[in-house]
Amino acid sequence: MKESNPLDWVAKAEGDLDMARRALRGKIQHADAAAFHAQQCAEKYFKALLVAKGVEFPKTHDLRVLNYLCTSHGILTGFEEEALEFLSSFSVEVRYPGEGPSVEEAREAIAIARTIRTFARCWLGLPR
Repeated sequence: MKESNPLDWVAKAEGDLDMARRALRGKIQHADAAAFHAQQCAEKYFKALLVAKGVEFPKTHDLRVLNYLCTSHGILTGFEEEALEFLSSFSVEVRYPGEGPSVEEAREAIAIARTIRTFARCWLGLPR
């Protein structure tokens, strides 16, 4: 999906952030779902930035690649590579059985996604 309206990407990103938060509420916490949706939120905000700038992007879940595209087109994000790599690690593997993230790691993933969200919304001229 390559929507031409960045607000379409923003709406999807907001849904993912909501799902990430909900996954950690209640008696049973789903850290894998929280981390996955946090990564998806960040990915969609990066794509919203790129769409707003008119930059084509590949089908990728790697936030470092999307961040590089942003910075190479004048969107100077300043995000740490380690944080982007950490969050990117939740894009695929957590959807399958096996060892997943801890609740603490899921909370960290959400925090990183929220930082990316804040930056993107400011850059796009949207309220935080």
